[in-house]
This record gives sequence, C-alpha cells and structure tokens, in this order.
Amino acid sequence: MKRILLTLFVIVSHKSVAQIAAINDTIVLSRTQAEALFLEKNISIISEKLNIEIADAQVIQAKLWPNPTLTIGELNLWHNATAQEVPPLWGNFGKTSQVTAELEQLVQTAGKRKKMIAMEKVGVDIAKEYFKTFLRNLKIEFRGNLTDLQYTQAKEALYKKQLSSMQTMLKGYGNQVTQGNIGRGEYIRLQASELQFLKEIADLRKENNSLQKELKVLMNLPPTSFVKLTDEGFVPDNKNIENINLGNLMASAIENRPDMKVIKLGNDYNDNKYKYEKAMRTPDVTLGISYDRGASTMNDFVGLGFALDLPFFSRNQGNIKAAKLAIEQGKLLTQEKTISIQSEVLQAYQDLIVTQKLYDSVEANYESDLDKLLESYRKNFLQRNTSMLEYLDFVDAYLDNKSIVLNSKKDLNKNLEELRYISGQQIN
Repeated sequence: MKRILLTLFVIVSHKSVAQIAAINDTIVLSRTQAEALFLEKNISIISEKLNIEIADAQVIQAKLWPNPTLTIGELNLWHNATAQEVPPLWGNFGKTSQVTAELEQLVQTAGKRKKMIAMEKVGVDIAKEYFKTFLRNLKIEFRGNLTDLQYTQAKEALYKKQLSSMQTMLKGYGNQVTQGNIGRGEYIRLQASELQFLKEIADLRKENNSLQKELKVLMNLPPTSFVKLTDEGFVPDNKNIENINLGNLMASAIENRPDMKVIKLGNDYNDNKYKYEKAMRTPDVTLGISYDRGASTMNDFVGLGFALDLPFFSRNQGNIKAAKLAIEQGKLLTQEKTISIQSEVLQAYQDLIVTQKLYDSVEANYESDLDKLLESYRKNFLQRNTSMLEYLDFVDAYLDNKSIVLNSKKDLNKNLEELRYISGQQIN
C-alpha cells in the first residue's frame, strides 16, 4: 500500500512540475526574430492574402464566355385521334411525336467582355494594396507592442534592482531594531518604500501580461509561452534623421502609401467602369438555331435567328451619368488625400525631431553617473552620513530620471516607426 501511495505521489509531483514548466515556456527573441515569426505565422495575414486570390478568381470569371442555352419544348408523350403521322424518328417510334429544340448563344458587343476584364484586373491591384494597407497597420501595432514590452521589461528590471537593495537594507535594519540600536519608525519607513516598489512591479507585470497576450496572438504562439525580448533595437539608430529631406518624404508618401494607391486605382476602376457603361448602350445579340418537328410546313424544320433589345427607351443614361460622377468624385478624394498625407508626414517628422532633441539632450554618461551617485548615497546612508529622508528623496529622483530616459527611448522608437508608417517607406 505504501509503495502504491509513493508511486502516485511521484507521478503527481512530476505532472505538477511538467505543468509549471509548460506555463513558464520562455521564448527569448530579438525584435528581428519576433517580426519574422509574426510575418510567417500570423493567422490574420494568411487569411487576408486570400482576398488577392479571390480577386484573381473574379478575373478568371470575367474572361469566360456566357454559356449557350439549349431549350427543348413541345414534346408530346401521347397522341389522340386527330394526330397526323410523320416519318418515324427511329424504328417505329415518333410517327405522331412533335418536338422543338433551340440552341442560343449570347454575343456581347462593343467590347463589353474586354472592358469587364479590365475592371476586374484593377480589382486585383486594389486587393493587393488593401493587403499592403492591412499588413502596414498590423506591423505598426506589432512593433508598438514590441517597444512597450521592451520598455516594461527594462522598467521592471530597474524596480527589481531597487527592491533587492531595499530588502537587503531591511534585513540589516531589522536586526538593528531587534537590538534596540535603531528606532522602529525608520524601519517602517523603509518598509513603506519596499511596498511601493512591490506595487510598481505588480503594475508592470500586469502591463506585461497584457502585452504578452497581444503578442502571442499576433505571433500565433501557444498561450502557455512567455515572450522575453532582448534589448536589441529598443534605441533606434537615428544618425541619419537630421538628413531627411521632408519634401522627398512627402513625395514618397504620396507615391508609395498603399491607401493612396487604392484611391488612384479606384480612379482607374471608375474610368474603366465609365467605358463599360457607355458600351452597355449597344444591345447584345443572341444568336440561335432552332429545330421544329411536325409543326410547320416541313416535317423537320431547321431555322436560324437572332434577338436583340431595341434601345428605344433606355440607353443606360443613368448608369453612364453615375459612372461619370464617380470619376469627378475620385479626383476630389485624391486631392483631399494628398493634403492629408502631406500634413501627416509633416506632423510625424516634427514629433520625431522634438523627441530626438529630448533624447540627445541626455548626456552619454548620464545614466552611469546616476547609478554611481545612487550607490554613493546608499553607502553614506548605511554609514549614517546621510539621513533617511535625503536617501529616499534621492531614490525617488533617481527613479524619476531613469523613467524619463526610458520614456525618451521608447518615444524615439515609436515616433520613428510612426514616420515610417506615415511615409510608406523605411527610414534608416
């Protein structure tokens, strides 16, 4: 019995360890590796690509000729006394049978089929640009999440370091309080700082959990995985930012942005639609060949014919006018989009320059000097050369300044990505 219980305990223990290991399945990635995984495995991207194939299928459909129509009618399966005999169809069958058959084929005139194909081909190009727009929007969301995750990781590491230092001091202070060398008030004040650090770390972990959820969905990773990013790419290389030509950037945005291309392709589509609607003024012709047995002056009658609409009342005037107005509307939308894009590029550029100036104002050795100064304050505090109030005030100032530097790095990254997004090209 004891052996059975021991075996069950071992099995349950191994299972618990396996579950904990599965939940903590940490994946360490650089930004480059994370984006490669995102582009390869994101379900939304794979799904959106199918819209291009759907548009291609519409081109295939437009190229097909209309099917011919076969009509069989007036087939009698019985006869009465008034029936007149005719030669049988085969053997003795069909001496009193009547049947008509007609084969018709629609022939589109005025190049309608070719114009429809041209419209659908523009539709394929529009689908491709819509996919680029979708991918562009998803990319900036993904990269923003990467930057936020790197930021929360760095900030959590900052607070963890201070928490560890504070807990070391608390341990020493606890012994001194027990021996009566230090008043309990100072000890409680240090505990309050420890609690504040714990609260900051807990908030950062919640933010990290939210980002983990978003990134795992975007990269199609298992829910139990945990993404950890390296520091690579958090601070972008901005050495060429000042050399950006704003005029060229605006021109590039108008030329390369997928949403602008969609509007231009929409204008092409409207032009083709106008041509198609004008062609619709010309009636299509239906050609036919018919066979009639036993209902005319000949027992077996074969005749040719055609059918077409007579354009007395409708010459497609309404649709032609609507297509022409759509062309004018497209021109106005193009003008508006051009102004909007130029304004967006200017704002994104100005925001980047402001952020860059703030980041450049921080001296290269500033952070290391802050770290050294904090260590000096800590030593002086432990040696009773600095009061607790002075030490804790400096710790708060240290964390505030570290946060300002971290935020400037994050903002520089995001503003650069925003300019890339707005201009429709890669910068640096």
